[in-house]
Amino acid sequence: MSTSARRPPTWAVITVLSLAGMLAALQQTLVVPLTPEIPQILGVSDADASWMVTITLLTGAVATPIVSRLADMFGKKRMILTALVCMVAGSLMLAIGTGFVTALVGRALQGFAAAMIPVGISIMRDELPPARVGFGVALMSATLGIGSALGLPLSGVLFDHFGWHSLFWVSAGFGVLVTVGVYLLVDESDVRSPGRFDYRGAVLLSVALTSFLLAITNGGQWGWTSPGVLGCLALAAVVMAAWFPYELRVGEPLVDLRTSARKPVLLTNVASVLIAFAMYVNMLLTVQQLELPAATGYGFGLDVSAAGLAMVPSGLVMVLLSPVSGTLLSRYGGRSTMLLGAAIMAGGYLFRIFVHESVLQIIIGATVVGMGTAFAFAAMPTLIMAAVPITETASANGLNSLMRAVGGSTSSAVLAAILTSMTVGFAGRQIPAEHSFTLMFWLSVLACFIACLVILRIPVPSRVAAGREGVPAVAVAGDRSETVVHGRILPGGDVPRQTHTVVTVTRMDGRPVDWARCDNEGRFSVALPGAGQYLLIGNAGGWAPQAQVLDFRGGSLQQDVALERQLTLSGTVTDGGAVVPGALVTLHQGVGDFVLSDHADDEGEFTVPLPSAGIYIVSAAGADSGRAASRKITVGARSEVVDIDLALEIRADA
Repeated sequence: MSTSARRPPTWAVITVLSLAGMLAALQQTLVVPLTPEIPQILGVSDADASWMVTITLLTGAVATPIVSRLADMFGKKRMILTALVCMVAGSLMLAIGTGFVTALVGRALQGFAAAMIPVGISIMRDELPPARVGFGVALMSATLGIGSALGLPLSGVLFDHFGWHSLFWVSAGFGVLVTVGVYLLVDESDVRSPGRFDYRGAVLLSVALTSFLLAITNGGQWGWTSPGVLGCLALAAVVMAAWFPYELRVGEPLVDLRTSARKPVLLTNVASVLIAFAMYVNMLLTVQQLELPAATGYGFGLDVSAAGLAMVPSGLVMVLLSPVSGTLLSRYGGRSTMLLGAAIMAGGYLFRIFVHESVLQIIIGATVVGMGTAFAFAAMPTLIMAAVPITETASANGLNSLMRAVGGSTSSAVLAAILTSMTVGFAGRQIPAEHSFTLMFWLSVLACFIACLVILRIPVPSRVAAGREGVPAVAVAGDRSETVVHGRILPGGDVPRQTHTVVTVTRMDGRPVDWARCDNEGRFSVALPGAGQYLLIGNAGGWAPQAQVLDFRGGSLQQDVALERQLTLSGTVTDGGAVVPGALVTLHQGVGDFVLSDHADDEGEFTVPLPSAGIYIVSAAGADSGRAASRKITVGARSEVVDIDLALEIRADA
């Protein structure tokens, strides 16, 4: 929600944010067609020239989760403007500079633009009218395709007619216009959750991502079994092995792994990797196929500009289908829309495998794949936002964008490995064989098929009541009067000490509103869609849940929830009916692992915190009598009473 008295038109907000997304995608492919020319332009080796593409990919992968998390904490508009400024600065360095180092730094700064797509989608959820969110999200997702497709012909045309620096003058000028548009037309969202930024988690994730992507992007050049590739993969594995437990332990993690492990989020991200793999094959392989000499029998001899222009229809169709995607999302939901998209992509690749005798047929096949990509990409952020807290939509979308980048990088690596290993001789040089293209298309069909199976496992949102329209777990479309309410869950009036603690909010008519996972000190933030009454429920491991009606009248609110009743395991230790003061009581898991020990009081009574659900062994021993006994119990979600009579237990065992 913005405090602005006069809001900009909805169409203007959608347009300027979509242009920002298109600009972000443009940075990824702007120099790709000119990679063979870079060594001569900058006076470097072929190996050094490849860094002009790699460094942007690395920066984008590292910046996306970090910038997205900062957007949730400190403001989405603020962070999208920061990314735009970095991109414009990088473009100006490339436009003015002549040295390789300057160019490399500029390309690294351009990589920050990758974060604009997930942050922009989150802004749309917060600021657009609910009826326009589906279309806006679909269009913003489609910009990845159209921006990438436009980058291929645009770079060739500009380079041929105006030279190397013209690419970046155009990028910088476009970036300045978009920056001004975002500043003037986009309101800052009040849906945010300030806190402590996870610097250590950000550093660890950055090291792991950089190492992994270096290995993937340079495997073909360095050799997949080279010390460099194996070392990078090993470093990535070791750092991730340290990062996962750290993120589970830290109070305010960079990536909420518990939320990311929820079935809808996890399966959507897995399917996103597979679909992105297939999408990049369409983008990267089509141009190469069209540029191969016609004398090969399977190439068409087009130049860089013409081959790039052939990709424009597949990008444009993603934009033209945005209204259709929005309608499908509203009527049938994210899962059905994503499933349809993956199926269309598979059909498009099957068409490309069996029908490829002319340029027109290649364009048709690539365009069909683009149609499927439009539907699938539109559904991804919708599924993600329906399963995460409202105050974490930017960071959750950022993780999904990262998964798409991983899929694209893997696609590029697999493509390079296959095209360089399956070659034929032509005019004194080695070129990719026809069956290498066919193999990549079959791999794309397989990726889309597996994605369909994964999508079918994504849970369908439950219905509010029989006969009512289905609703997601949380609001996918925002409300312009949304207000973030902060508070703390206090088990027993104290901080939870890393206890798993969750807050949920529901309207009084039964519709879900928001939920939040508390940090290690019990702090939470939930977004309420305006004044009214809400049911707020606090729950922490080992405590009985606490429900209360929240009468929200607007403005800021600090709402604490005290959990009053701790769940316990209690009982009395006796020996032949007589209490056993000070008896030792131990608790072990059913597999034998020690949990805790305590001593009964003077009345033979003991009370210990209820452990997590499972099978346990409760044992008691009397020091004076030398007798001991055990009982096996199954712990659920309520307090348990277990009385142990040492004499009776011994007779029962006998």
